[in-house]
Amino acid sequence: MGKTQLGARVDDDIAELARARAKDRGLSLGDYIASLVRDDADGMRRRGLDAARRFLDEHQALFDEAEDTERRTTGAQAA
Repeated sequence: MGKTQLGARVDDDIAELARARAKDRGLSLGDYIASLVRDDADGMRRRGLDAARRFLDEHQALFDEAEDTERRTTGAQAA
């Protein structure tokens, strides 16, 4: 996998904190930032899946009813 150089401007205290946290974790600054981005993206995926699960839990009966109606209608036409 290739690497791309990014440039960003942050306050001096944020840059210092980022360097210190990367060092504490035994990571380069680039690897530390990449881990933060991955964690954030994974969190968004998890929140999306959780929202989908809540939606289905809340509305599953409606989907079941629609499927049952479709089965009955399809069965009646086939007979």
